Amino acid sequence: MPIIETKNLTYTYPISAKPAFEDVTLSIEKGEFVVLTGPSGCGKTTLCRCFNGLIPHFYSGELKGEVTVSELKVSEHPIHELAQHVGMVFQNPENQLFALSVEKDAAFGLENLGMSRDEIRKRVDWALETTGAFDLKERAPYELSGGQQQRVAIASVLAMQPEVMVLDEPTSFLDPLGAQRIFEVINTLNKELGITTILVEHRLDLTSKYASRVIIMDKGRIVLDGPPKKILGSEEARLIGVGIPKVTRLYQILKEKGVNLNRIPLSAEEAAEGLLEVLAR
Repeated sequence: MPIIETKNLTYTYPISAKPAFEDVTLSIEKGEFVVLTGPSGCGKTTLCRCFNGLIPHFYSGELKGEVTVSELKVSEHPIHELAQHVGMVFQNPENQLFALSVEKDAAFGLENLGMSRDEIRKRVDWALETTGAFDLKERAPYELSGGQQQRVAIASVLAMQPEVMVLDEPTSFLDPLGAQRIFEVINTLNKELGITTILVEHRLDLTSKYASRVIIMDKGRIVLDGPPKKILGSEEARLIGVGIPKVTRLYQILKEKGVNLNRIPLSAEEAAEGLLEVLAR
């Protein structure tokens, strides 16, 4: 079975006259790296809140349809139970960090599950080491840079050892170099640990090369869904207003001029290889 599955899912906030998203039918397999993107306000974040039970257990409103995570119907299981399967990293890491030290923040979820001290220490050290934040364990979160805080937020979720990790624009406060480092950490968690990853992101120049699948939402609906090169290389994606990678747009322009690179590039390295092949003909 898919690790996440929705059927005809529609949600409307209490004070809204129209749904945040509607009729979303989606299936995500274990181990996928999914980039979820689309114009602001199209329903991406709201949809992700359904995966860990914030909707409907925390946010009220009207939810229609079904959503299943790790074979659990979200509507029938509380947030604390779903949190053992789905970890969510919010856009602003400061919203998740509140303890007096990094180590205590990373241990918070495990302590609430009643795990033994030895198991907590083992998991916390592993999570901090994996995300490159181990040297920060004695530091106070408010002393850290934005990139360091984001690593700690990811580590605090990773310590729970979830099957699914949902990240809602985790680099929106970072410069491109800091964002690149965070994406590399996320990619490692997906490829080496097999954690199913759903990344809500607009920076497709930096993320598309890691993804196994891209989903584009617009006006509350899923309009495109498939392999990154097929989706981001399509005219539909450009017309929606998604910030497709610049090298992909370059490919489209060259193709219009009669220069065919044979394959759609998602990174500067792929574009350079394609141009070298054209010059060698």
